Amino acid sequence: MTQHDNDPAWPDHKPTALLVLADGTVLEGFGLGAEGHAVGEVCFNTAMTGYEEILTDPSYAGQLITFTFPHIGNVGTNDDDIETVNMAATPGARGVILRTAITNPSNYRATKHLDAWLKARGIIGLSGIDTRALTALIRSKGMPNAVIAHSRTGEFDLHGLKEEAREWPGLEGMDLVPMVTSGQRFTWDETPWAWDKGFGRQDKPEFNVVAIDYGIKRNILRLLAGVGCKVTVVPATTSSEDILAMKPDGVFLSNGPGDPAATGKYAVPVIRDVIKSGTPTFGICLGHQMLGLAVGAKTKKMHQGHHGANHPVKDETTGKVEITSMNHGFAVDETTLPKGATQTHISLFDGSNCGIQLDGKPVFSVQYHPEASPGPRDSHYLFQRFADLMRQRKSA
Repeated sequence: MTQHDNDPAWPDHKPTALLVLADGTVLEGFGLGAEGHAVGEVCFNTAMTGYEEILTDPSYAGQLITFTFPHIGNVGTNDDDIETVNMAATPGARGVILRTAITNPSNYRATKHLDAWLKARGIIGLSGIDTRALTALIRSKGMPNAVIAHSRTGEFDLHGLKEEAREWPGLEGMDLVPMVTSGQRFTWDETPWAWDKGFGRQDKPEFNVVAIDYGIKRNILRLLAGVGCKVTVVPATTSSEDILAMKPDGVFLSNGPGDPAATGKYAVPVIRDVIKSGTPTFGICLGHQMLGLAVGAKTKKMHQGHHGANHPVKDETTGKVEITSMNHGFAVDETTLPKGATQTHISLFDGSNCGIQLDGKPVFSVQYHPEASPGPRDSHYLFQRFADLMRQRKSA
């Protein structure tokens, strides 16, 4: 690759950031955001918009995000686009890897430069490496464990960083939900953002929904409120007795980070009780995976995962194809789905499972993120499908 004198991604001075892979590979770049170092799993995200929503999605806890789109930071940041609900929790991604340096924001909604925003949230960043080559490496060898480090002086304990990257156990077997779940119960009534109006309020709810917070996103809660729900968000370890005592019209199983089998040790018995009660239930992402575990299926670690806002999924109940937002490194193994659990959605990239429903029961889930933020709104209909199930049960 040719270096150009006017290319800010290739300045001729000492590197101030490193990405150290578990196999000992060292990639040199230039630091941005917070100083320090963090260990995690490196994934790549193909979304062309929505970097702030991605970086604040709790599902990315334990991961270092490589953006394949080169212009990250050009619209700045603002408070409206943050997806983290529990502001006291560890922010989603541990680090961010960019091709080029961050430019000054050019958007009327921007209130802060991305670099300052990263510093404030303690997220370490690196720019100036060939993110296409890193993406090709992940596609070839899978998502590596790594350490990202930033020091303004350019001084690093390279031996220590290599050792930390090598010894980090990875996401398999890791329950990260305690890092991101809410510490106490709270209610939500904010509805989706509208142009020139901002967010609204749901003051005439039709349904009482309990949302189990494994790392829930704000736009999920807004869309639930938007279809008529008063939402009570409860911590991930809330018992089924406490949930059902609230007499919910529906129960929502949220997205979240880590290995579903690890979180499922305490979540699956609760989900089974909710299913047994006959309460309409809707799961997204980690919630989908743990619903699969609850009915007897198994989950598996993916080679490179699905991360982006351009993933085609086929809804096999309607035959329609929707473009979806995704973020997961684990998936339900469709070959282990038991009788009574029907596959409803599949990825058109690799054929992996992207949705299930339980035969004869008001219970369904999807592997992707129908709330988008970022991404297309093709899948918003699923929130209405959940509302229809609750309405049918109430009328019966």
